[in-house]
Amino acid sequence: MAFTPAWRNFKRMQDLTVAAACLIYAAAVVNSFGRLPGGEALVLRWTLLWPAAYLGFSLAIPLLVGPVKRWLAKYVWLSFQAGFGQTAGSVVTGVGLLLASGLFIAWQVDRAAHTGQVGANVFAAYAAGIGILAAQAVLVRHLEQVPEILERILEK
Repeated sequence: MAFTPAWRNFKRMQDLTVAAACLIYAAAVVNSFGRLPGGEALVLRWTLLWPAAYLGFSLAIPLLVGPVKRWLAKYVWLSFQAGFGQTAGSVVTGVGLLLASGLFIAWQVDRAAHTGQVGANVFAAYAAGIGILAAQAVLVRHLEQVPEILERILEK
């Protein structure tokens, strides 16, 4: 199928957003080793184990719970119609938000390293965000299966 350039760009932006978020998260995890209090086992638990559960739930729920899936699919479709991921401005805004989130995690790790206290688990929150971004990327492919939407995104 030959999709419109706008739809191809939108799909790419969804995929690249997930990839960028994962890379930022990986950098934050690497940054936390040797800096967070409690040793490697505790750091692994707070940066990988618990966040993996949050990621799994935030990915699965929007794909398995019908009303949530419909709501998020509608949000994804409205994002496409609004032009997200199709202009330089929207791409820069999306990347900026991801980087700001990454800087927030780095700041929290730095604060915990200096005070010896780990506050709210920003790793779990960021992982949950990655799960939702991944669900959106999956729902983009789901939207292509809806006949009315497929008709609108195919090149004429």
